[in-house]
Amino acid sequence: MPLMDTPIMLLLLWAVIGYLLGSIPFGILLTRWLGLGNLREIGSGNIGATNVLRTGDKRAAAATLLLDGAKGAVAVLLARWITGEDAAQLAGLAAFLGHCFPVWLGFRGGKGVATFLGILLALALPVGIAACLTWAVTVAVTRTSSMGALMAAALSTLWVFALGHPRMFVLGVILTILVFVRHRENIARIKDGAEPKIGQKS
Repeated sequence: MPLMDTPIMLLLLWAVIGYLLGSIPFGILLTRWLGLGNLREIGSGNIGATNVLRTGDKRAAAATLLLDGAKGAVAVLLARWITGEDAAQLAGLAAFLGHCFPVWLGFRGGKGVATFLGILLALALPVGIAACLTWAVTVAVTRTSSMGALMAAALSTLWVFALGHPRMFVLGVILTILVFVRHRENIARIKDGAEPKIGQKS
């Protein structure tokens, strides 16, 4: 953990800012703007890029992926620039929670993979790149987005130590647990051999 020397009220402010940034539902906003339908009624009903891809619009899916990652990164970078590392890590965690539990959608959000990767990239670029590559290689081999997410999360704490950023360990463990919890239904389907491949309808 970084040294926690920022006043608690300022940390709470960054938690709120991070949450609000993370809670922007880009998948829903983009599909609605592009006339692709109600994302809640498509595929799994999830608000993330994988489900946006099920609309058939690859550009919308790519934009959702980038924007969902960017909101986590922006929360971290703003908090670090203005306050410090403790605020950056807290803002990143809050952004992840905002994506998964957005107040605007009745706390029914996405699974947070892109936001998770964006947070890692902003906190420590080498760790983020390693996690992104883990996700990409796993997806290329399995053609299953959830497998990529689970493998990237599982190995992220290994990359934290291997690449020299041990102060991210506690946050990494918390985010990894949250990613696995958010993917519990996917894990059950993987065990049953019923998890959809990328581009396949749920």
